[in-house]
Amino acid sequence: MTFTPANDTRRSDPGYQVFTLLRIGFVVAPILFGLDKFFNWTVDWTQYLAPWIDDIVPGSAQDFMYFVGVVEIAAGLLVLAAPWIGGFVVAAWLGGIIVNLLTNNPPEYYDIALRDFGLFLAALALGRLAWAYRTVPSRKQVASTEPAHRAA
Repeated sequence: MTFTPANDTRRSDPGYQVFTLLRIGFVVAPILFGLDKFFNWTVDWTQYLAPWIDDIVPGSAQDFMYFVGVVEIAAGLLVLAAPWIGGFVVAAWLGGIIVNLLTNNPPEYYDIALRDFGLFLAALALGRLAWAYRTVPSRKQVASTEPAHRAA
């Protein structure tokens, strides 16, 4: 997004600053966590997969984590490109993660599910703020940049 002098005042707007922080966070975190699904640098992610999910998806739990990693990287890139969509996609994804954690050996992962619920709320806030700060050229602006057609 390019800042024009009219948009430059947004940088001092606290709401826009929150939007920017959330956007950066929801671009970087999903991409890093998605990459980690391939390498298990921070943790063995398969331990968080509920057995009922492992039973219904094809392949091994690690194969599913590869799929999860791709989805998370794609979600981070979507937040980068279109946060008004990406924020809600990330929220939906986090909702699925929460269900998984709540059903995986209860109550072992309830604390992580609660933290992910906080991220879920933040992703919803990002999506809403992205709609509020979304800049789309109006029809008049688009029409004024198009060359006028002469009647022949």
